[in-house]
Amino acid sequence: MSTTSNRSDADDPLSQTEFRDRLRELPPSAKLVAKVLETETPLSQGQLAEESLLPDRTVRYALNRLEEDDLVGSRYSFRDARKQVYFLNQ
Repeated sequence: MSTTSNRSDADDPLSQTEFRDRLRELPPSAKLVAKVLETETPLSQGQLAEESLLPDRTVRYALNRLEEDDLVGSRYSFRDARKQVYFLNQ
């Protein structure tokens, strides 16, 4: 397993090249979730599962991997504070 360095400043967006390099090392499910988030953002986990046609469990795994590499951020939904919505950090 490769080790990744976390960014020192979470508010500083990644360059396109750095984003793509980090994404390249992730599983296909994480790449698909990132692609869906490129076109529509922010989305909840359920919405991501619906749009990507992946099972909820696979989307959860993909989001965890994307978050570990600081490629995705999350916040609480303005419409439903019980849900988190996800967006790309680029």
